[in-house]
Amino acid sequence: MVYHIHNASRPTLGVWLDALGGVPRVSIGDSLNPISVNFTLKDHTFEVLREAILGMNIYHPDADLRLDERQLAERLAVSRTPIREALARLAHEGLVQIVPRRGVFVLRKSRDEILQMVVTWAALESMAARLATEVASDADLRALRRFAMRHSSDAARAELEEYSDANIKFHQTILELSGCELLKTTADGLFTHMKAVRRRAMGESDRARKSVADHIEILEALEARDADLASRRVREHTMRLHDHIHKTWTRLESLGSARTEAG
Repeated sequence: MVYHIHNASRPTLGVWLDALGGVPRVSIGDSLNPISVNFTLKDHTFEVLREAILGMNIYHPDADLRLDERQLAERLAVSRTPIREALARLAHEGLVQIVPRRGVFVLRKSRDEILQMVVTWAALESMAARLATEVASDADLRALRRFAMRHSSDAARAELEEYSDANIKFHQTILELSGCELLKTTADGLFTHMKAVRRRAMGESDRARKSVADHIEILEALEARDADLASRRVREHTMRLHDHIHKTWTRLESLGSARTEAG
């Protein structure tokens, strides 16, 4: 049975960077290896497929969103049963869509859905930044600065895949430093879908360089323990992503519809 990854959040496990040469990968099979028998097969199959999907650049125009159950089973050297169970769990998480009589597709969010996620993210993280100015230790803030400065060179060298991952980690750390577990866990659900969005946006309109500058300003506000300023800078930083997507991702809806029909 052929599974298509339907107009969701990523192209078929496509566009990953080859670990050795930085070569873009556009199919899930490029990074899958047989599963070790030392793991619980059902759970490990789910984790492997989930990580592969999260590693895709699903908003790339050439992303392949189709999932083929037989090919996945062959690549992982397992039967189709754990593959089917994993795909069902991934559908429950909103990472894939199962279309009756057509298959399973990696789910690519619509532009309106993405914009709503960004707004929600901005609200959550701006509150987290406010709380972090009150409860984060000086040592934690120094560690965040070291992390941000260490990865700022990735943006300067245009190593956007690596910087995109570091950028997500920067924002997740602010949520952790808030001391509010519910804020963090709520935002984690958004980050699952926002990784591919960030991965595409980071390479557009010199956003990587601008992101580094924004992060430094956010750090300064956190270190100054200025709750209002830290909250505002985080919110404005995230809403710049919102405005960028709103203005430039005009082809997203038609791209998704075209791929759904083509599948």
